[in-house]
Amino acid sequence: MKRFVPHKYQEHCINLILSQPYCGLFLDMGLGKTVITLTAVRALKYYMFAVSRVLVVAPKKVAEATWEDERRQWEHLQDLRISHVLGSRDQRIRALQEKADIYVINRENIPWLVEHYRHGRDWPFDMVVLDESSSFKNHRAKRFKALKVVRPKIRRLVLLTGTPAPHGLEDLWSQIYLLDGGQRLGRTITCYREMYFNPGLRNGMQVYNYVPKPFAREAVFSKISDICISMKADDYLDMPDLIYDDIPVVLDGKAQKAYRQLEHDMLLPVSEEDVVVASSAGVLTGKLLQLCNGAVYATDLDGESAGVKEIHSCKLDALVETIERLQGQHALVFYQFKHDLDRILACLGSMSSLRVRVYTGSQDADAWNDGKVDILLAHPASCGYGLNLQRGGHHIIWFGLTWALEQYQQANARLYRQGQEHPVIIHHLIVKGGMDRDVMVALQDKRSTQDALLDALKARIKEVHADE
Repeated sequence: MKRFVPHKYQEHCINLILSQPYCGLFLDMGLGKTVITLTAVRALKYYMFAVSRVLVVAPKKVAEATWEDERRQWEHLQDLRISHVLGSRDQRIRALQEKADIYVINRENIPWLVEHYRHGRDWPFDMVVLDESSSFKNHRAKRFKALKVVRPKIRRLVLLTGTPAPHGLEDLWSQIYLLDGGQRLGRTITCYREMYFNPGLRNGMQVYNYVPKPFAREAVFSKISDICISMKADDYLDMPDLIYDDIPVVLDGKAQKAYRQLEHDMLLPVSEEDVVVASSAGVLTGKLLQLCNGAVYATDLDGESAGVKEIHSCKLDALVETIERLQGQHALVFYQFKHDLDRILACLGSMSSLRVRVYTGSQDADAWNDGKVDILLAHPASCGYGLNLQRGGHHIIWFGLTWALEQYQQANARLYRQGQEHPVIIHHLIVKGGMDRDVMVALQDKRSTQDALLDALKARIKEVHADE
């Protein structure tokens, strides 16, 4: 158990929560947003008597363990009681009936929770914390609409995320609306778009996307700067280097021919009876990414599933070579498709000296951090939030990339976070001339929008480095 001595930037964030009833903390991974929030909640409840029941809404894995684990670490938080509103309906109801200070629920159950309290009429939580608030970026989502219903009954609301705009400025409207009811960015998404965007791709009256107007970034950031604060880890922590290593993968002649045929014809025969068919551009993108990794889901001539068809092993070979280059250093390997995992396990199984494990829960994280695992295989969606894996290694290998910037950054932050003692090296296995490269470009483009937001809102706290 540790004694909490907050850094200057943490004090600044705690004071913001105490003084500003509705605020957004856009904190980079590793800056301690959970202990900051718990400290503020404790002060609000036991010293200021400003709140009585606090609801934390989080991704499922974070809801299950992260908040309770963080509470247990710090001496000053031992008197806080946390109830986990998880599991079956009966289990959730029992958890709500427990006497606690903080009730933690996964975001998928917010519509149920609002309905449980007579469609919000009996809503008992005067403070709500949205952990990873970007999961409320969709104004059409049931979780956003449900929270919107009870928003007038919430006296304090805190947004927590390191990725407030993972896909661009449009992602901000619904999050900021929950803070101010539409005062700053407009009372509707339509008003927001009219003020700050121009229609992009369209078909007649149907608009497929919106492009920010030239002045949009600066104007939006200025509008929300009084209630939102942003901090990057590089500015406040003495972090080791973060190094990106793009490893080109060249497909063999047969695989390259198959890739080009699928790309051109949106159809690829893989046997006399089975084919790979892409019925749309979106499906084609997924199939091409699968093919980059070496295998694809196929169908028979009647359109029925024909299982997984392996096309090549070029990326598997690159993975093995990369692991060999590490010379015994441990690596966290991210895969995208189930058949990726199966093929990787089969491939690494021949390397008898390797201790390989698939992440399924906390026991695997503990084994990794204890140095008992050489290669930890994980899907970025399964361990993207809340896990501290920095003690187990400092190499990440992306066998298959994700389009989702938030997922990508959160996954990398499992190793690149406070407490990491070595430079973190992120290896991308990228098929030359393939869809892999397009994903990397897309991630970089999305990052530019988000970085502009974070830079514009960045808190400049004087003498932080001088004092620490």
